[in-house]
Amino acid sequence: MNCHLSSARAIALPLFAFLAGGLFFLQADDAPDDSGFKEIELFTEVLETIRQSYVDPEKVTYEQLINSALEGMLADLDPHCQFMQPKVLEQLKRNTDSTYEGIGVTISTSNDVLAIVTAREDGPAAKAGILPGDQILKINDQLTEDVGISQAVNLLRGKPGEPLKLTVRRPATQQLLEFEMKREVIKQSSVKDIKILNTGLTAPYRMGYARILQFSEPTAEELADGLDKLEQKGMDAFILDMRNNPGGLLGSAIDVCGEFVKAGTVVLTTEGKPGSGEIKVYRTSAESKRRDRDYPLAILVNHSSASGAEVVSGALQDLKRCVVVGETTFGKGSVQSIIPIGDGKALRMTTAKYYTPSHRTIHENGVVPNIIATLTPAEEANLAQWFGRDTLPPDERKKVERFQDPQLIRAVDAMKGALVYSSIQGEGEGEPGNASATEPGPKAADEGDGEAAE
Repeated sequence: MNCHLSSARAIALPLFAFLAGGLFFLQADDAPDDSGFKEIELFTEVLETIRQSYVDPEKVTYEQLINSALEGMLADLDPHCQFMQPKVLEQLKRNTDSTYEGIGVTISTSNDVLAIVTAREDGPAAKAGILPGDQILKINDQLTEDVGISQAVNLLRGKPGEPLKLTVRRPATQQLLEFEMKREVIKQSSVKDIKILNTGLTAPYRMGYARILQFSEPTAEELADGLDKLEQKGMDAFILDMRNNPGGLLGSAIDVCGEFVKAGTVVLTTEGKPGSGEIKVYRTSAESKRRDRDYPLAILVNHSSASGAEVVSGALQDLKRCVVVGETTFGKGSVQSIIPIGDGKALRMTTAKYYTPSHRTIHENGVVPNIIATLTPAEEANLAQWFGRDTLPPDERKKVERFQDPQLIRAVDAMKGALVYSSIQGEGEGEPGNASATEPGPKAADEGDGEAAE
């Protein structure tokens, strides 16, 4: 055996004690099958072999090698886990601010491919033509096949005005596309397009509509303000659009649920490692609820609705308070905890999963709509343009505003059915038009095609 391998084994035990912390005091005879002694010895042997034999000594310091090992260890668990260096951790803290500098996208990995989950319509990426679902092949001239999430975020962000080039594959059409854009200061807006829909589409009823772009601190209050105004205009039913919503603050999503159900209602539980007993129950709050809102409710979702959007749609669907219309959601229903480990570094690790009131798990399954309504690739592109219509020149905006949204039309039809059912129920009880929306919601779902069973 080579002398450097022998020396590696000689230091394996002290290094094991250093790496495994409190595990080093276990006796080999008492160790369980997964004690890790053999694997830690292998790790230290490889570590010392690299340090002694790699051609560039400046690349193989203990800190560099251990950091790389930790990055790979966390990344292999799931796409949402990562080992965070001080710079990345500081960047994560800045993400909770009202603004950030970048191109306005949310990214994730699926089957080891880096992909766009959402693209904010007012951001540089969307304005350049990037769509949710696009797979990122190159960032500038760097291939992304071996790039992790944290490194990709660093590559995408930068100072306002700096150019960026993305090469993407569009799975829906199998096109390879190249987009150029400049980074901007992105403002974290929340609720948008609060309005009464065109009565030509909704007659003989008046239907309210609003979009939640993401869940931030003021989201629930902004939505409540909008609902108050729509109710004053005689709204009969409400459509909440959460397509392309990547999530955000969990507390904000819980408060949005609270606008449509009674205070104290269980809308979510999070459960940690099996057998750990780590179960947390989330209920709607009486403090954040203004009044009961009993009209029929439809929620629009698509493949880019994630996290908080899935919490709201899944909870209200389970509680039979809404009809969910659109496509199966992204399936990001897990809790990431930030665990500091010293020297400004931290672990971002999945420690629990979300469960809806009926104990459906959202993670990797998503929320299946009551009424399935899909879009063609061309309709997806038109919808993205419609969402970003405020950024278009007047001539292009006129063309975009003629877009007929098939998913919105299905939601309107579902609400018409719910309102008709309400009026029939009211007449049967001798109280025309006075019926709770908690009843018509599920009826509309039962009568719609495409209802899926879990």
